[in-house]
Amino acid sequence: MRDEGVFRLDGKVAAVVGAGSGIGEAVAEACARQGARVACLDADLARARAAADLIATRGDAAEAGELDLRDGKAVEAALGGLRARHGRLDIAVCTPSINVRKPILAYSDDELDRVLSLNLKGNFYLLRAAGRIMTAQGAGAIVLFSSIRSRVVEPGQSVYASTKAGIVQLVRTAAAEFGPRGVRVNAVAPGIVDTPLTAPIKADEKWHAAYAAKSVFGRWARPEEIAAPTVFLVSDAASYVTGTVLFVDGGWTAADGRFSPPGM
Repeated sequence: MRDEGVFRLDGKVAAVVGAGSGIGEAVAEACARQGARVACLDADLARARAAADLIATRGDAAEAGELDLRDGKAVEAALGGLRARHGRLDIAVCTPSINVRKPILAYSDDELDRVLSLNLKGNFYLLRAAGRIMTAQGAGAIVLFSSIRSRVVEPGQSVYASTKAGIVQLVRTAAAEFGPRGVRVNAVAPGIVDTPLTAPIKADEKWHAAYAAKSVFGRWARPEEIAAPTVFLVSDAASYVTGTVLFVDGGWTAADGRFSPPGM
């Protein structure tokens, strides 16, 4: 007998950081559709409000807030405020990242600091703030966003790839530390996704086609195709899943090359 209720998030309070666009917006909408009350948090308050308003027009509960993930105190305040208003925080999802595509020898100190500050330190701040609340209440689910670049790289991806690999280790450590107190921590590792962040790649016909060819489906992912697996990880359907990395990459990291031997 199927129990679709395990995928529902009714009565849960969810914080989605990066909800103003792309994958974060899709995750916020997906959580709301499953019954969660969603706080759409983003560095761009106008975009966060637009995402929350769209959710509200569909009859689901949502609110918006401005959050600079690089500010540890602001992260603590934002999540603490949610707990104060709603009595708990059940779900925290963190999607933002930046990438400066440059060879190692051309990287500046400022560029290094920019990428590390958001991708690694920002995720740490979110993980720590959510972990403090959830371990105290004895329940919760956290999802950080890694990438296929935690496993495979290309020229120009040194710092970005390092941060995405670092997120995996943060998730594994947090899973070990928080698990005894009822909190699950996992990562989603997307491949190439059609979002505003990847618009410059999509605008280059050869670059767009090369990335599409890396998927066994021959196409890019849509944001909602990343959101659905994320909702699975924060739902009770994944109650025994923690410390794992879910690759949602269309087979990018599974298929080694594109040559099919004779007879295949």
